Amino acid sequence: MNTHAKIAGAIPAGISQGEWDARVDLAAVYRLLAHYGWNDVIYNHSAMRVPGEPRMFLMKRHELLYTEVTASNLVKVNMDLDLDEKAGINRPGFTLHGGVLQARDDVNCSVHVHTNNGMAIGAMKGGLRMISQHSIRFYKRIGYHPYEGITEDFAERERINKDLGKNRAMILNHHGLLTVGKTARESFVLMKALLDAIDIQLKLEATKGDLTEIPDAICAKTAEQYEHHDSGRGSADWAAYLRMLDGIDPGYRN
Repeated sequence: MNTHAKIAGAIPAGISQGEWDARVDLAAVYRLLAHYGWNDVIYNHSAMRVPGEPRMFLMKRHELLYTEVTASNLVKVNMDLDLDEKAGINRPGFTLHGGVLQARDDVNCSVHVHTNNGMAIGAMKGGLRMISQHSIRFYKRIGYHPYEGITEDFAERERINKDLGKNRAMILNHHGLLTVGKTARESFVLMKALLDAIDIQLKLEATKGDLTEIPDAICAKTAEQYEHHDSGRGSADWAAYLRMLDGIDPGYRN
């Protein structure tokens, strides 16, 4: 199925089909984050590399609510510049996402949120525990970055990238969460799984009961199964998420 088949109207002049599809997907990510309550008014950000222009990426215009984001009002910026709100985008968001996209050629989309649960797990010394099926997606596949304040300094990019490594997810201590992927689908689904895993862990730990950790061998097997799942039958869920959004408000496609 062509997940972009319901795009309303003509593609604006100067935008390729590939870029337009990327814009629709990123606008969908913003709308999905709002739908699940993971947005923070105009803050937090997600980004998408522009197909065919590897040094350019898309992100939300600074002043817009997530529910106001559409394919056409996303801002296209050069990751190698030194930009702030004067360019229409948020400086901390540009710093974080531009730095990750610079360092990781295998990443085309990055998602960052500041949820309460995400900040809570980032203050816990033990971090994410292997106590649910959701958490196993991140078995030996998650990084941790110590808090350095608001992410405005480009010098922090190198440390963020070092702590992220080749992982697909990172807990920014006392700050929030980051997931990265080749596609919008991958980055979003990883964020959903990470938030679900954290929610389960915090609820279980609040009971003060004895918890059982899943054995390493099972974690390793299941994490690999998830990678095959995501590159196979799992990819069908993105079209389903878009159909869900179309039923709520298809305006993100404009």
